[in-house]
Amino acid sequence: MLFNSIDYIVFLPLVFFIYWFFFNKKLQIQNIFLLAASYFFYGIWDWRFLLLILASTILDFFVGQLIYSSDTKGKKRKWLWCSVIFNIGLLGFFKYYNFFIDSWIDLASVFGYQLHNTWTLKVILPVGISFYTFQTMSYSFDIYYKKITPTKDFISFATFVSFFPQLVAGPIERASDLLPQILNKRTFRYDQAVSGLKLILWGFFKKLVIADSLAPIVDDIFTNYDNHSSTTLLIGVFFFSFQIYSDFSGYSDIAIGTAKLFGIELSSNFKFPYFSRNIAEFWRRWHISLSRWFRDYVYIPLGGSKDTLWASIRNVFIIFLISGFWHGANWTFIVWGSIHALLFLPLFVSGKNRKFLDASIADKTLFPSLQECAQVIITFFMVTFSWIFFRAESLTHAWGYLKLIFFNTKIHSYTHPLGYRMLDYFIVIIVFIIYEFCIRKNERNPFISKSRYVRFLCYTILLLAILLFYDDQIDRSFIYFQF
Repeated sequence: MLFNSIDYIVFLPLVFFIYWFFFNKKLQIQNIFLLAASYFFYGIWDWRFLLLILASTILDFFVGQLIYSSDTKGKKRKWLWCSVIFNIGLLGFFKYYNFFIDSWIDLASVFGYQLHNTWTLKVILPVGISFYTFQTMSYSFDIYYKKITPTKDFISFATFVSFFPQLVAGPIERASDLLPQILNKRTFRYDQAVSGLKLILWGFFKKLVIADSLAPIVDDIFTNYDNHSSTTLLIGVFFFSFQIYSDFSGYSDIAIGTAKLFGIELSSNFKFPYFSRNIAEFWRRWHISLSRWFRDYVYIPLGGSKDTLWASIRNVFIIFLISGFWHGANWTFIVWGSIHALLFLPLFVSGKNRKFLDASIADKTLFPSLQECAQVIITFFMVTFSWIFFRAESLTHAWGYLKLIFFNTKIHSYTHPLGYRMLDYFIVIIVFIIYEFCIRKNERNPFISKSRYVRFLCYTILLLAILLFYDDQIDRSFIYFQF
């Protein structure tokens, strides 16, 4: 079930009403209802997917008990590995099996061996599997590292794993953050619900007005890249930068806002990453929940930056490669991760990777300095060019796209595939950038004006923009559903 669908518009108010008006007396009943609603929400895609999430939930629930009750570190580690192997195995089979088989066949052909592609399976990638497997593993990790004690309430744990607002595309929640909120009684708070509705509106604006409007242009340019000039190709990757950001951060805003309606606070997943002044800051602001997951459960256990410089560089490279591969079973994602590793390492080696830890751009001034502007522009262009590998269907596609950018320097005007005026899209993006700059210090509150009349005007403009730009001919699914 998509957030931006008629089904969800009916589903959400109905679940909200029943949740607060019929099941608000007893926590256990409330969680049972929330679990049932989450399973219904997920099962709409394919009921068979429910068996996978249930298997992962059952295993990690009991593994958590066994880790906690084991009397030696060796036994604890053994049960932890059970969780890791099962979840990674589940993810690996459904997401990467065909990739490895195809890669093996391609490698064999290089050495003159022709293998038949008889082992490839027509496996449907379960929606959200990359997210909920990491979330259940976080529970086992947190128990192993003594951050939490295991719960004996299976319903609450299953609700934590399958909580529908963030189930299919995050944020990837830690058990230490989300599970206590599931286990404790929740009361309706008007201010929290209003804050949630504001985030939902802002998320829908980013998804429907920005991301979905840019999608046909990006698809057309990337699909027919060899027929376009370098200027058009630059427009394509520039628009994709805002498409993927608005699509994914829009989903996160809707998820966080929806959770607020049920008295639950999710972690922030985006903090205006395109205002970053270097690549390290970008990764502290982009897909934050995934970056923190890799840092805490992979990078630090590998030794982090406490060992020798070469060992630390190795650990950094491993994290970026894994991050790239997490996004999809394609060599393009591995190259994309490698590019970011190469951009990050000079900062890491020089000790500048933690230079912009807390303060945002123009933190104490009205406008950014020229130096800050230059840093933001350079970082944005580096990130944007790396998106070519992220968006391309293959390495050949990516290299061909890059080659034409630099060598097909003829200037041609581009016509929108649906016949719309291109100038409007640039205007919308510029206004969007300016507005995000104005709210850059608080990603949880997109409407900062103290005047209720100004806020009402903002709500009205956003709703009108959503109605104006809505197009039922466009595929409205979220990009990160495929990961």
